Amino acid sequence: QEQLVESGGGLVQAGGSLTLSCATSRSIFSRSTMGWYRQRPGKERELVATITPYRGTNYADSVKGRFTISRDSSQNTASLQMNSLKPDDTAVYFCYAKYFRDWWGRGTQVTVSS
Repeated sequence: QEQLVESGGGLVQAGGSLTLSCATSRSIFSRSTMGWYRQRPGKERELVATITPYRGTNYADSVKGRFTISRDSSQNTASLQMNSLKPDDTAVYFCYAKYFRDWWGRGTQVTVSS
């Protein structure tokens, strides 16, 4: 049973934008820090951004100023707005939730063409 369901990945040209969404249950969403990780080809999974239940945010240096993470309590959804995309942002993006334990989505592919 999937606990986190991602959507919004796809193919975009460099300089373009995409928005990723992660839907989950209220019981997970209301207490959890939500976040996004990514795994680029040939590299380990890395943190992209997180947002606490109190909307405190944290970003990887590589995406600061370009990506924005948000959460919508009415929809139990966390989103990642990605602007000024670069080919180096090409990766599988995973939604993540943490409250005493971790939950992971299956991942969604983002491909940025040059």
